[in-house]
Amino acid sequence: MSGEDVFVGSIDQGTTSTRFIIYDRAAQPIGSHQVEFTQFYPQSGWVEHDPMEILESVRLCIAKAVDKATAAGCNVDSGLKAIGLTNQRETTVVWSKSTGSPLYNAIVWMDARTSSICRKLEKELPGGRTHFVETCGLPISTYFSALKLLWLLENVEAVKEAVKRGDALFGTIDTWLIWNLTGGKENGLHVTDVSNASRTMLMNLKTLDWDKQTLNTLGIPVEILPKIISNAEIIGDISKGWPIPGIPISGCLGDQHAAMVGQACRKGEAKSTYGTGAFILLNTGEEIVQSKHGLLTTLAYKLGPKAPINYALEGSIAIAGAAVQWLRDSLGIIKTASEIEELALQVDSSGGVYFVPAFNGLFAPWWRDDARGVCIGITRFTNKSHIARAVLESMCFQVKDVLDSMNKDAGEKGEAENEKGEFLLRVDGGATVNNLLMQIQADLIGNPVVRPGDIETTALGAAYAAGLAVGVWTEDEIFSSGEKAKKDTKFVPIMDEELRKKKVDSWCKAISRTFDLADLSL
Repeated sequence: MSGEDVFVGSIDQGTTSTRFIIYDRAAQPIGSHQVEFTQFYPQSGWVEHDPMEILESVRLCIAKAVDKATAAGCNVDSGLKAIGLTNQRETTVVWSKSTGSPLYNAIVWMDARTSSICRKLEKELPGGRTHFVETCGLPISTYFSALKLLWLLENVEAVKEAVKRGDALFGTIDTWLIWNLTGGKENGLHVTDVSNASRTMLMNLKTLDWDKQTLNTLGIPVEILPKIISNAEIIGDISKGWPIPGIPISGCLGDQHAAMVGQACRKGEAKSTYGTGAFILLNTGEEIVQSKHGLLTTLAYKLGPKAPINYALEGSIAIAGAAVQWLRDSLGIIKTASEIEELALQVDSSGGVYFVPAFNGLFAPWWRDDARGVCIGITRFTNKSHIARAVLESMCFQVKDVLDSMNKDAGEKGEAENEKGEFLLRVDGGATVNNLLMQIQADLIGNPVVRPGDIETTALGAAYAAGLAVGVWTEDEIFSSGEKAKKDTKFVPIMDEELRKKKVDSWCKAISRTFDLADLSL
């Protein structure tokens, strides 16, 4: 498809904010708007969102971005061809089919309230923590939607009653948004895509359908679950009452999968997204690789109903950029997140300080929900610059732990190298504007780090999927890297191997200090 007035929109619904970005045929943003929404922390370890607030944030972002693009001279009204959607994964909503109202707040992916349900299942099921890994690729963990849904079914009376009446619908945030965007209680479409479904713990990775045995084991009724579709197909049109009625929604991916498409990650290529958490995915092609080193086996993407499936190994890190927010909001060490780079640059090392942000436990590759945050190596010499640098290093050490596991699981053949024999880590997400963070990352992994010209690859990936489904782009155009590479920034490691090894050994010592701290007295 050619022509100047061809646009694709992308809803990017993240953990702390919602954005809507409009891209032109050259995949350049021509209008966008972003809104932050409220995080609720009802108890220690609990994290919730208001689904209605998220819905309104989407409405506002679409309207404002369209206004901005129109004001810039773009004929969005006639040129907008499709909408893509990408979202925070695992976050769980149950709502009433008849009223459209949520029956409880959305339980966020990092929420840890289900730890007792996890322990119970681990004891009862013959396979223990890995009982479902063979079918869904995921261990039993507070992270995944199935456990959050079980908690709602067991603890919220309104949910129990709605299920009995046949009035309950379950979904991750993509499902909640699509249902509302396509009509809501007036025949809204109840669907999810394969990438989001792969994070529920309920989808069979081979059949790409809900696994009946898993549903029976957990006692989850299939009637409340959405239909599973591919990442790039026409789902349905946006209904009246929204700012852009009649436009087709034709792309849907979980945020990390969208970033893989936005980064054009083919088999053997990996990307790391630095947001609230950090998420590293390695595309393993059409092969399902079961991890023996603490990673998740998941779906990368399926770009069309008849397209081949790409699988991935994933390492999920719960706290990355959220640790910087903690320095800002809870400790007041910085006033804005961007200040951390300047503060950390005031010293040339962390001064022997190591910080592990295990605020709600540790995800990959450790999977310890009994872990809690520690900061070790503090002396009278330590100042806030050392703390700031240790926080940045903690993000990079966690990514290195995951990449080491990926190398063990996929082997040398699993990672694609460039003509110089280097493995390149593609990076994206808001935190990657921090040059110091990127240099530390290159130094600690001993390989180059490549930052694209447009670091918001999550929204771009969802736009690509939507545009692919309606003929705006071809797959070859999306995955061709020549032109994009011209805008990349490359960070090359400069740390010597001996120092790298010493720092990694110290980090491992810090990790070991975080275990078995969940029951410390108040």
